[in-house]
Amino acid sequence: MRAAAGATTTADAWNFVEGGSGGEHTMRENGLAFDRVRLLPRVAVDVAGRTARTRLLGLPVPVPLAVAPMAYQTWLHPDGEVATAAAAAAAGVPFVVSMMASRTVEDIAATGAATVMQLYWLRDRGLFRELIGRAEAAGCAALMLTVDVPLLGRRLRDMRGGLVRPATVVAANLGGAGGGAGAGRAGRSEVALHTKVLFDPSLSWADVAWVRSVTRLPLVLKGILDPDDAALAVDAGADAVVVSNHGGRQLDGAVATATALPAVVDAIAGRCEVLVDSGIRGGVDVLKALALGAAGVLVGRPLLWGLAAGGAPGVTRVFDLISEELHEAMALAGCPDVDSARRLRTSVAGGGC
Repeated sequence: MRAAAGATTTADAWNFVEGGSGGEHTMRENGLAFDRVRLLPRVAVDVAGRTARTRLLGLPVPVPLAVAPMAYQTWLHPDGEVATAAAAAAAGVPFVVSMMASRTVEDIAATGAATVMQLYWLRDRGLFRELIGRAEAAGCAALMLTVDVPLLGRRLRDMRGGLVRPATVVAANLGGAGGGAGAGRAGRSEVALHTKVLFDPSLSWADVAWVRSVTRLPLVLKGILDPDDAALAVDAGADAVVVSNHGGRQLDGAVATATALPAVVDAIAGRCEVLVDSGIRGGVDVLKALALGAAGVLVGRPLLWGLAAGGAPGVTRVFDLISEELHEAMALAGCPDVDSARRLRTSVAGGGC
């Protein structure tokens, strides 16, 4: 699916999807860290009637995954987020709407997908409040505040190519802020310049508590890696946290999420739900995330590959592959359900149990 997507997208769009920050060390390490996790399968367990059904972000799901928030999806396919959300609705999994989506939250919710609205901390507090109100009115199940982007990471692929969005690829939830005009310039990313104007780097825990106070929706904090921050997130009223390094697109050199996850789970101590993203590439990775303590995962780039390669049917194919792989891995690991998957022992390649 990745190969098919790469053959159908423009160089700018492909670099935007595939690129990480700096030397892309953290982006690569995300996958390698999941690769190093080893599972200790259980045997003589009846897995004939196994199920991956559970609850995620308060919603019943057939498999413990949701669609990660990803911007500007019409860059990859004309239907963009509406196609991805339609596939998510068919699969029965939640769709997290990026604040920078190229289709509105209202259009995305109209697909029937269970939606969660992702937000960045904006300089314009009025617009921030307006987006919360729109999310509530659209029937979103939760808000997801991304807390690891005081400014955009130094994404060298975008800068070297002079990345400019096409004029048709807009931030639809922000009143249709348009794409870049004219040609790009080496050393400059139009996307980075756009977000620098919008995002406020002053976000504090007091601000997080304020966000908690102005909405009735559950609040998810995305971008947690340090266990101390996980504890502070609970104190600020978070109903869930996402262990995330933004897919390796923020601080290059940050710890991989599979490495950070167990300590965050320990710090949370069951007080709120813990999810994880960055580096999930198949059903075995989902099982590993569960064994490391996550309630579920957010899947990102693989779904964009499916979208670029084949629209909604391409996304559906990715969902189907991950689900099939997860069910097979659960059977082979002796897990009849998600709770038993969370009780699996793990080791790290080269280390002990």
